[in-house]
Amino acid sequence: MGSSGDTLSEIKEVNLSYLLLAQRLVREDKATGMFRLGISEQLADVLSSMTLAQTVKLAAASQLLCRFRFDDHAILSTLIHSSKNAAATQSHVAILLAGQSVEQIG
Repeated sequence: MGSSGDTLSEIKEVNLSYLLLAQRLVREDKATGMFRLGISEQLADVLSSMTLAQTVKLAAASQLLCRFRFDDHAILSTLIHSSKNAAATQSHVAILLAGQSVEQIG
């Protein structure tokens, strides 16, 4: 197992990657980015307005800034069970996610 320093470094790396991706998603297409990230419009606005320095500073947090969205076993089960029709699986997951409020998944 890695040291706690390694783990902290990996968390910071994940945070930075997540924040940069989230910013790009909401800057390119706010509505789609909000849906894909499961975030509110207010959070999307904050993410898109952050400077690089603010993003790097926030990414240095010792806690993960993203969270596992699939708390619902139906969504997770759909994702992990193989399907002959990948497009249908993706559509099914999108429908399930769309039925959840931002508070449930954000």
